Amino acid sequence: MFKFGRSVVIGMVHCQALPGTPGNRHSINEIIKAACKDADIYKKCKIDAVLVENMHDVPYLPASQLGPEVTSCMTAVCSAVRAVLPSSISCGVQVLAGGNKQALAVALAAGLDFVRVEGFVFSHVADEGLMHACAGDLLRYRRQIGATNVQVFTDIKKKHCAHSITSDVSIEETAKAAEFFLSDGLIVTGTATGDPAKPRDIVDVKNVSSLPVLVGSGVTGENVHDYSDASGFIVGSHFKHDGRW
Repeated sequence: MFKFGRSVVIGMVHCQALPGTPGNRHSINEIIKAACKDADIYKKCKIDAVLVENMHDVPYLPASQLGPEVTSCMTAVCSAVRAVLPSSISCGVQVLAGGNKQALAVALAAGLDFVRVEGFVFSHVADEGLMHACAGDLLRYRRQIGATNVQVFTDIKKKHCAHSITSDVSIEETAKAAEFFLSDGLIVTGTATGDPAKPRDIVDVKNVSSLPVLVGSGVTGENVHDYSDASGFIVGSHFKHDGRW
C-alpha cells in the first residue's frame, strides 16, 4: 500500500449500527448496501485504500464481550465492499472496541489487506473500560489462522482514551515498543474522532521508527500539508457530508 512514493489516503466506511446493537435500525442487507455505496464513491475517486469500521455500534463493548454476530456481520459487509473495489485499492477493517482478533478473522475470510488495532502495546483506559496490550496473543493468532499476509496497523496513545497509567511512557517509546513487538505500521491520532493529531507527534514518531506512520484523525484539506512527514492519512469525517458518518 505504501508503494506509491507519496502519502496514501485511506477512506473510512462507517457501517450503520449492526444487528444486536442499541442503534440498529436496518437489516444486514441494507447495511451492506450502504457500505458498498460508500466504497463505490471511493473507487470512482481513485482512493488508495478503504477501512471498514463498525462505528455506530455504540455503546461499545470490550472485545471479550463481542458476540459472534459482530464477526459474521462484519465479514458479510467487508466481503461485499472488497468485491466492489478493484485489487489496486487496498481494504482493511477495524472492529470496535478492541476486537482485534475478530478483525483478523474478518480480514482472512473477506480477503482484506490490513487491520487497524487498538491496545497493541501498553494498557489504557477507554470509554468501554480498561484495555490491555494484545500484541503477543494477537500475532500468535494471526499465525495460527494463516493470516500472516494481513498487515497489522496499530494505534499508539490513541484517541478516546486516558493514558495516565502510562504517563511516564512517551509517544516515542510507545512507537518503539510497537515496532519491537512487530507492528506493521503506526497510527497517531488526536484526542477524539475528527480532532487533529499534533504534527510534532508525527515527526517524533518518524524519528524513532522505520515503520509507516499514519495520521488517524482530524485530517482535512486545510491541514493536510501540516503532516508532510506522514506515510498516509485515515480520513473519515472530512469526507462525509457535514462531517456526519
